[in-house]
Amino acid sequence: MENNVSAKLSHARIGAQKARLVADLVRGKNVDLALRMLTFSDKKGAVILKKLIESAVANADQKKTMDMDKLFIHTLMVNEGPSLKRFRPRAQGRAYGVKKKTSHIIVTLAER
Repeated sequence: MENNVSAKLSHARIGAQKARLVADLVRGKNVDLALRMLTFSDKKGAVILKKLIESAVANADQKKTMDMDKLFIHTLMVNEGPSLKRFRPRAQGRAYGVKKKTSHIIVTLAER
């Protein structure tokens, strides 16, 4: 069995499609390179993914079974979560539905 460590974020307040744009940038990269890339990205998903990767690194550090310099992002999945349904007022007393999308993000780190 492989020596993997993971972290999961459920109900992140970002659409899955927007989070996948950032996830595609760092998938398969070394952890230190991925964190540097996310630090200088100006997308909302970059902040969320950076915190999640740092959490996975902390989980690996807690296990004490992996070399921290050899970690890379093995899998990074962004799935759709439930949508929050809200309404905006419109003209003549009508209401317009707004779906505030959420996503579930799972990151798995492994050693190279």
